[in-house]
Amino acid sequence: MASHRRPKQPSRARVTVLTTAAAAAVAFSANAANAAPSAKPSVDEVKSKVDKLYQDAEKATEQYNGAKEKQQQLQKEISTLQDRVARGQDELNKLRDGIGTMASAQYRTGSIDPSLQLFLSSNPDDYLDKASTLDQLSSQQVEALKKIQEKQRELAQERQEATDKLKDLAAARTELGKKKAEVQSRLADAQKLLNSLTAQQRAALQADQQRASRASERAALSVSVGSGRAGAAFSAAQSKVGVAPYVYGASGPNSFDCSGLTSWAYAQAGVSIPRTSQEQANIGTRIYNISDLQVGDLVFFYGDIHHVGLYAGNHTVLHAPHTGAYVRYESMSDMPFQFGVRV
Repeated sequence: MASHRRPKQPSRARVTVLTTAAAAAVAFSANAANAAPSAKPSVDEVKSKVDKLYQDAEKATEQYNGAKEKQQQLQKEISTLQDRVARGQDELNKLRDGIGTMASAQYRTGSIDPSLQLFLSSNPDDYLDKASTLDQLSSQQVEALKKIQEKQRELAQERQEATDKLKDLAAARTELGKKKAEVQSRLADAQKLLNSLTAQQRAALQADQQRASRASERAALSVSVGSGRAGAAFSAAQSKVGVAPYVYGASGPNSFDCSGLTSWAYAQAGVSIPRTSQEQANIGTRIYNISDLQVGDLVFFYGDIHHVGLYAGNHTVLHAPHTGAYVRYESMSDMPFQFGVRV
């Protein structure tokens, strides 16, 4: 006979668990359905982020330039010290040879001075400070030993100075490596953002930049270039418009970063100025009103002065802007102007 037993009813607890699970599943499905893929950033958003990364890269570039300058200066100082130590050692050897000649002469006569004999086997500092020793030496010997003592102390000091500078050089090289890695990281991030755009978007962005550059160029070319070193520096920089790309750490003649362009341009005018933007900001006469600027004056941007260019007239700047761009004209309104410097 078939069983007519009623099926077992689920317990209250089991019903609660199943209901909760079902509700969660429904909620998850609803969320999944409503959650559209994250929209790609707009061209303007990408441009804003890329500009910020370029600024960060340029800050690190100027710090890289500073570390590189310090490294080169330390290398020169160390080389100079090493040359001085080598010459000093030669002088010391000659002084010692002179004492040896005295000793040889005394030995041949059978009357070598005990103090001179002591010197030949140890440091003269051990007995020159003793008054009794000085009484046993001739004035010529005392003078020779004092020269040797002075030269030894001088050499010890220069060797220590060279050692300290070698430590500073190692630190400068470490800092150089860090800043180089920082620049490369910022530029790689910027390139990733640009790669996220479509080819059409990238072309439109480039076209906008080119239009802005041409407009700034027309404004600048309507201004006459003055004579003098500022005019000569500006004319040199003009020759690089559109042909010299921005490369961090580069100072010409075929590629530049911002301060590399300005230092190179003034060098063509026969004027030596510092390499980094922060150092260039501390030379010449500062000018805070744009209307007082003249073509060829240095112009500085951003609060930390990490960007510099040459004033081109009509509120425009001639500069090396950032990686991926060539030397060009640009409106100064695109960047926060701080002050100018007349060299």
